[in-house]
Amino acid sequence: MTKVQSDDPAALRRVLLPTEHGGWAFLGEPIVLGLLLAPSAAGALVAFATVAAFFARQPLKLFGADRRRGKVYPRTIVAERAFAVCALAGAAALAGTLALARGPVLLAVGAAAPVAALALAYDLSRRSRDLGAELAGAFAMGASASAIAFAAGWDRAEAFGLWGVLAVRAVGTIPFVRARLRLERGEPWSAPAVAAAQALALAGAYALVAVHAAPRTVTAAAALLGARAVWGLSPWRPRLRTAMLGVSEIVVGLAVIALVVWGRASAR
Repeated sequence: MTKVQSDDPAALRRVLLPTEHGGWAFLGEPIVLGLLLAPSAAGALVAFATVAAFFARQPLKLFGADRRRGKVYPRTIVAERAFAVCALAGAAALAGTLALARGPVLLAVGAAAPVAALALAYDLSRRSRDLGAELAGAFAMGASASAIAFAAGWDRAEAFGLWGVLAVRAVGTIPFVRARLRLERGEPWSAPAVAAAQALALAGAYALVAVHAAPRTVTAAAALLGARAVWGLSPWRPRLRTAMLGVSEIVVGLAVIALVVWGRASAR
């Protein structure tokens, strides 16, 4: 195996950066949504801790797989060091958050822990591309928006409501993107499964509005996701490469964030 130096930028990128590109949006959207609606120094530290946890994932997968096989490669050592740095940085940011927060940030952390553990279990069993793994990872990262809101002193319903909005986004997006990729490769995909996911996302949006945990515009966001799924899987869809599909989903995510922010501003 090619020798990997810990001070080699290319080697560090291979160790730190996830192979799945879709995770970037599900990392960024909760942070952007949380900081737009509930900016605070403690919230910024939550964002930093979330990014650190995100970057810790790939090194953990690598050295965990190597150690289970009883192998120690140069990249194994690099991965262990990278994981240690990310873990320490995340822990320091979390400690700073708890010192500055005006609300129970650990409620969001604790609520996300089982979902994060499930996502980690998928990773360590080399099943990170399963539907359950992708949903669990997105749900876990979505909790950062709630943690940011708690850090700014929001009440429980509204803080957890942000997590609910991001869950709606994940449910309305991940099954669609998986189906779209299969469709573009000429592989079979399930229209009923995508339709069920869109219906669940819309129902979740209405439930959030009904319990006053999210603004009414979240239903428009869910409808947007559904319309995008119908168009994106239709015979009239534009043919997009995987990278461009990712860009289009970033645009959709920003539209969802804009609708939620606008809805909260209008409700005041």
